[in-house]
Amino acid sequence: MAIEFTKYHGLGNDFILIDNRSSSMPVLTPEQAVKLCDRHFGIGADGVIFALPGENGTDYTMRIFNSDGSEPEMCGNGIRCLAGFLADLEGESRNKDLYHIHTLAGTITPQLMADGQVKVDMGLPRLLAGEIPTTIAPAEEKVINQPLEVAGKRWEVTCVSMGNPHCITFVEDVAAIPLESIGPQFEHHPSFPQRTNTEFIQVVRRDYLKMRVWERGAGITLACGTGACASLVAGVLTGKCDRTATVELPGGPLLIEWSEVDQRIYMTGPAQRVFTGNITSS
Repeated sequence: MAIEFTKYHGLGNDFILIDNRSSSMPVLTPEQAVKLCDRHFGIGADGVIFALPGENGTDYTMRIFNSDGSEPEMCGNGIRCLAGFLADLEGESRNKDLYHIHTLAGTITPQLMADGQVKVDMGLPRLLAGEIPTTIAPAEEKVINQPLEVAGKRWEVTCVSMGNPHCITFVEDVAAIPLESIGPQFEHHPSFPQRTNTEFIQVVRRDYLKMRVWERGAGITLACGTGACASLVAGVLTGKCDRTATVELPGGPLLIEWSEVDQRIYMTGPAQRVFTGNITSS
């Protein structure tokens, strides 16, 4: 079966987008997605995103398989790419710039801006240990500057869920972190029953953070939208940054705001189409 796809990236976090609107189930299996994401023997991507029919009154549904075949609840860079992809699919029939997207993390609302950026209402951060989930603290408590031993070292971590779990730690120099070796140890730490994304953050100014990320199910990536959102929340909770800041990732910057008005997180960044093609599933 031949399947059309479009390759997109958001600050280097890259995805294979598939028009799945004719079916409520992904047209590819997780195992097929793993093959397509392989950068030597496949197309190469951090994940495969499917645009499915909407649920519960939404415009569309987003499903995503990571490069290891696992399925995350949501992806911040991915949903910006999905918004751009949907606009391409609708073409001249498109009559709006804002989409309500059903995800496993709830309804997420991306908006196409006049300057080509995509602004996403990422919803409310979840701060209780039981919501993340993590066993670092009792389920009804927040995890702010709590000790966690990883790789024989004591780290102070703050945990936030953006519909998916994040473990954030602040460091003097993000470039000095041995991400390839330490990232998996955070991801699979027994304190995180559903594994975790891990962000290392360097505070340059109160309105400017540098971030490196190990993504659950994808490893080292050039950007992570939910991670940038979670990191800003962690910075506010620990008194290290303002409620609006630029988060600089290896792939480029995202503007993140934790609104004092409605307490929701807003992320603004690019979504870039790379190329289109056809694949034959096997």
